[in-house]
Amino acid sequence: MTDKKILAVVGATGAQGGGLVRAILADAGGDFTARAITRNPEADKARALAEAGAEVVAADLDDATTLEQAFAGAHGAFCVTNFWEHMSPEREYAQATAMARATKAAGLRHVVWSTLEDTRRAIPLDDPRMPVLKERYNVPHFDAKGEADEVFAAEGAPTSYLLAAFYWDNFIYFGAGPRAGEGGNLVLALPLGGVALPGIAAEDIGKCALGIFRRGEEAIGRHFGIAGEVLTGEQMAAAFARALGREVRFFDVPFDVYRAFDFPGADDMGNMFQFQAIHADAFLDSRDVALARELDPELLSFATWLAANADRIPIE
Repeated sequence: MTDKKILAVVGATGAQGGGLVRAILADAGGDFTARAITRNPEADKARALAEAGAEVVAADLDDATTLEQAFAGAHGAFCVTNFWEHMSPEREYAQATAMARATKAAGLRHVVWSTLEDTRRAIPLDDPRMPVLKERYNVPHFDAKGEADEVFAAEGAPTSYLLAAFYWDNFIYFGAGPRAGEGGNLVLALPLGGVALPGIAAEDIGKCALGIFRRGEEAIGRHFGIAGEVLTGEQMAAAFARALGREVRFFDVPFDVYRAFDFPGADDMGNMFQFQAIHADAFLDSRDVALARELDPELLSFATWLAANADRIPIE
């Protein structure tokens, strides 16, 4: 038996949730124990968490009853959605709503909701600078999360709001890293619109979430925007050059060109980068490296992350 408080972690086999479960397990002397929530407890990643010491529980974000059962008896919950699994903002909002209500029904004391801005509050849909997507969104994978903040505030258990930055891990898994250009030199191509980009190692997001849970009641109702470092495209290219031992230059892709790229969600991502450029100061002010380091003293810089991951980045 243990007197540790249970943190139920949604998306426990994903980037954010997995990082939180591992952070809880690594903090052997801490106040919390991990309950890993996943659709398939028999999956390899779920089994690995169980072998590491986590309680693994099945639940489905599309089934509110399973969520209430998975949250039962817990002190807190980390709630996150995966837009890219289905690319439906309506479904994402419904899943967030189900989670919020389930946290209240289970009587949880503290929830950390991984959210993002509803960009429509800053850029109305009739603003001609970017196209409207899916009939009523600027940035679907941002807007639905931000819209759900009100549900957590009104219908969920006491909630803290975590806003992450660009995952540096996207350079590994989503082809966002440098690619071979003319003459064999490498080009880092991103649509930044001349502004700096806040980024973070995915594993650090979970560690920051644990830092929020440690703050307890003082964190309720607060927004915690986090980043590991804020860098220009040129600074990222220079860091890549040092890590890879090859010349890397940065190309700032026009937003319209990026939106037309042939990969699912290119228009969504193009709008996201344009939103960040239009509201550069406000967006950067909402991602605080110093705050992230307070929550996670082991916070990685981009150079440190690259030193550990450069050989995992596919170079084409």
